[in-house]
Amino acid sequence: MTVSTQRNAEGTSGAADAAGSRTTGRLYGVGLGPGDPSLMTLRAVQVIAEADVVAYHSARHGRSIARSIAAEHIRADHIEEALVYPVTTETTDHPGGYRGALEEFYAEAAARLAVHLDAGLTVAVLAEGDPLFYGSYMHMHKRLADRYATEVVPGVTSVSAAAARLGTPLVEGEEVLTILPGTLPEEELTARLAATDCAVVMKLGRTFPAVRRAFEASGRLPDARYVERATMAGERTGELADTDPDSVPYFAVAVLPSRVDAPRPERAAGSGEVVVVGTGPAGPLWLTPETRGALAAADDVVGYTTYLDRVPVRPGQARHGSDNKVESERAEFALDLAGRGRRVAVVSGGDPGVFAMATAVLEVASQDLYKDIAVRVLPGVTAANAAAARVGAPLGHDYATISLSDRLKPWEVIAERLRAAAAADLVMALYNPGSRTRTWQVGKARDLLLEHRSPDTPVVLGRDVGGPAESVRTVRLADLDPAEVDMRTILIVGSSQTRWVRRGGGQEIVWTPRRYPEA
Repeated sequence: MTVSTQRNAEGTSGAADAAGSRTTGRLYGVGLGPGDPSLMTLRAVQVIAEADVVAYHSARHGRSIARSIAAEHIRADHIEEALVYPVTTETTDHPGGYRGALEEFYAEAAARLAVHLDAGLTVAVLAEGDPLFYGSYMHMHKRLADRYATEVVPGVTSVSAAAARLGTPLVEGEEVLTILPGTLPEEELTARLAATDCAVVMKLGRTFPAVRRAFEASGRLPDARYVERATMAGERTGELADTDPDSVPYFAVAVLPSRVDAPRPERAAGSGEVVVVGTGPAGPLWLTPETRGALAAADDVVGYTTYLDRVPVRPGQARHGSDNKVESERAEFALDLAGRGRRVAVVSGGDPGVFAMATAVLEVASQDLYKDIAVRVLPGVTAANAAAARVGAPLGHDYATISLSDRLKPWEVIAERLRAAAAADLVMALYNPGSRTRTWQVGKARDLLLEHRSPDTPVVLGRDVGGPAESVRTVRLADLDPAEVDMRTILIVGSSQTRWVRRGGGQEIVWTPRRYPEA
């Protein structure tokens, strides 16, 4: 059926089929832009002019911002539908609570609009900003769009308006923009602000004190800007840190603009810091929000080149890669940079405190020369945790973590620790099991453990977990082949209680029960 829009004898427009018979009307969600009527699109003005019914939301005071933006385009012969919220921020005695009251309101409002649509009238629902961006219109859309012909007219959002009023790029190049409602829990806001490049926090007003604390806790407050009623009467901009909490309305946003070409603050010598971060076993999926924030805030990023390559390149940030065997030199270099007032992130794989860079940095930082330089260590996902999660929960009970590398400690010490852990019936996570120059340690460790463990003991081999060459499989201890193990592999050796089971679909799982049998 071909549908067109035409005027009927009464001057209203409705949809008609090819034979001219009356059909249902058309629904429009009309974005009005951020507040200045001159920022309405031509399409928005056209739709309002052609509409029979103009609907808009308001609080109980009856003043609709959406209507005020479009006022000059609303005619005396328009049918107006004021959709008045029963509650906004106050409490309610509705049996379904606040959400129940709103759900009932949305259903009733949609029913009111449906009466006009069923009569063949065109309904334009006005929405500040963009109709589908935190807009009230979307609740009508979800209830009506599957029943009536519908068009959404996009509008300029308050986010774009705020950036324009600040006169600074909002996001550039490969930067990530995060849009956040200020109503999120404070800890969630803090984590997301720490992890992103650029951000806009909406819905301020009574949420502002918590939002400000989240900016401060994430270390982003010095860069944050404030925009109130962008393009509207009473517009105000400024630094977020200087904004009076009691003066902030709902129609205000907090902005973290682009960092590209943004001036980095000058800091006095000795006022820098070193943050040692763990990137997890591989790739950005393993980074914590806190680590993302530290990497983004750093003036310099220092690390073994392989791990440094996992960190996104950011404009204005210096990168210093080096070989894997110069840990002390790397630590000294990072501390020297911090001594000159730089913020330095030292990158480590996995968790920096597990056979990694945190020890090297702290050892050098303990020297008198560096004792006044701030050093922090941020945790990361360990290789053992990552490999264990791939197969289930082999680390579900007590376990020991042992490095098989004899580069920094003699093999006799390693062998004694393996015997002690085996005698204690601990699950073992074995790091650094082999390399091109260390080819015999895995075989020696296997033979030693077989003196204490059943040949059927499950051993998980996790290689490049999280990376493109990931391989995770489980073998019997007796079948452990040293030729299949290299420096990128971690071994998890089960205890006497560890279970290895094949489930439906061929899935194999390994876990160690939390309850240990009594002697």
